Amino acid sequence: MSETIAESTSPEAEATGGESPPVEEKPSLRARLAAWRDGHPTVVRNTRWALNILAAALVLGALLLPNKIVNLHVREFTRIPAEAILGAAVMLALPRRPRLVVAVVSGVSLGVLTILNFLDMGFNEYLGRAFNPVLDWELLDDARSYVDDSLGSGVAVGATVGAFVLVLLLLSLMTLAMVRLSELLVRDKQTATRGTLIAATVWVACSALGLQVGGTPLAAEHTAAIAEMQARRVLYTMRDEADFQKVAKVDAFGNTPASQLVPDLRGKDMVFTFIESYGRSAVEDAGIAPGVDKTLTASTAALAKAGFHAKSGWLTSATYGGNSWLGHSTTLSGLWIDNQQRYRTVMASDHLSLTKAFKKTGDWDTVGVMPGVQKGWPEQKYYGLDKVYNAFQLGYQGPKFSWSTMPDQYTLEAYQRMIHSKKRDKPLMSEIILTSSHQPWAPIPKMVDWDDLGDGSIFKGIEKAGNKPSDIISDSTRSKQEYGKSISYSVTALTQWLERYGNDNTVLVFLGDHQPIARVSGNNASRDVPISIVAKDPKVLAKITSWNWTDGLKPAHNAPVWKMSSFRDRFLTAYGSTPHPSKG
Repeated sequence: MSETIAESTSPEAEATGGESPPVEEKPSLRARLAAWRDGHPTVVRNTRWALNILAAALVLGALLLPNKIVNLHVREFTRIPAEAILGAAVMLALPRRPRLVVAVVSGVSLGVLTILNFLDMGFNEYLGRAFNPVLDWELLDDARSYVDDSLGSGVAVGATVGAFVLVLLLLSLMTLAMVRLSELLVRDKQTATRGTLIAATVWVACSALGLQVGGTPLAAEHTAAIAEMQARRVLYTMRDEADFQKVAKVDAFGNTPASQLVPDLRGKDMVFTFIESYGRSAVEDAGIAPGVDKTLTASTAALAKAGFHAKSGWLTSATYGGNSWLGHSTTLSGLWIDNQQRYRTVMASDHLSLTKAFKKTGDWDTVGVMPGVQKGWPEQKYYGLDKVYNAFQLGYQGPKFSWSTMPDQYTLEAYQRMIHSKKRDKPLMSEIILTSSHQPWAPIPKMVDWDDLGDGSIFKGIEKAGNKPSDIISDSTRSKQEYGKSISYSVTALTQWLERYGNDNTVLVFLGDHQPIARVSGNNASRDVPISIVAKDPKVLAKITSWNWTDGLKPAHNAPVWKMSSFRDRFLTAYGSTPHPSKG
């Protein structure tokens, strides 16, 4: 027994009187990090300074970030932000816990404002207006769909994930930066206080003397101004809803009897057509107009040969660069509809639309041709359309052309085959939306023989041989060139349809819904769009002689310019409608 015990006793135990030595514990991660820092003081010091500089750069950059791409200049970031000086003073005055709370709240708030600035950049670039934090969130899904159609689902998914990650990074990094800077300030309060006072003195001096760099004031209150602007935008939107509801209830023709609506157009086949992005720039911009003007001149001559004549003017659209439905509804409702909230209000109202006026008479069949609609469209009721043909109901079997579901020529031929050519007891009132000139203007369809259109399969080779959207989107010059080609295509398709299928009773009203994006139309472009009325019957155009519109399809530079919302009442009045107001 004793031998067994002796054999089992280790030398280490014998050396310690028969007891096993204690097991050494591994140092904790914190201890190892501390040891590493102690062993590499220079690296640690440099890393801390780098993080401090990055935090300061991130916060200052956010405080000075403009909300328009055209203002992204180095001089914008050389200014002295008053908010940074005020924030430093507050941090220095607060105890630790309140200081931490203020730093976190300030970081999150600055992150949110930065996100809103980026959204403003995008909306200003594409829609010519700032992002509305109350109304515009639902438009982000439309933007994702546009990227999907134009650049593919992979790019759309990547962009969506990237945007989500960017938002999280901005919020978290801005918060961490604010916390770090607040802690840095209180490490040496005396020095930080002295620096804050000096910065405040310099800011006041720059402001009082009006010192500038490249026309930009050195003393900045940019973030405060942005925050105030966002707050005003929210308040305006909330007030506008109630105010606009009252406006929408007042209608000069709301109680007009059916017999007194457009009596001078009885027996006419009316066609109201919107051409996507057909704006004033297409007719007057030096980089775009030559090709479009040539098309308008040739089309005017061809229509005249077929017995048609036209008059043209300008309308100022309620939208710019996109949101086409706002232009459509403004034209047809006679109300200024420049945001989604107003649009929803009108669509749910009884305010008389121009197209519904024809239905109300009982003397027209009414139809809508909407190749851009790919889901339910409850607006059909407001516009008074007996039947609507969407992208899936026109028999098209060819390829999509980026966002556009089908070429305009096919849309018009399908309209002719399925609707316009049918015998009926009443004349026809049609609303047609043409989409081939929708951005990114690649690939663009080409005109083919009308008799060869078939089910649209003929366009497969044309689409495959066309430009890639990614090549056009990134090139401003090519975007302008291809935009012009797309407008020429749409105008040619529409006027050839009229030459081919129009008759003595056909009246065509066509116009643009808005200008193209700023990258094409320019940062200071107007919101004007061309509008034309075309007919064979000279009495139709004689009714609008007092409008002083230009003869032909191209409006003169000095032709009358009206707000788009004025067109409905002018049109109804010109063609014999008698006002009978409704007041809600």
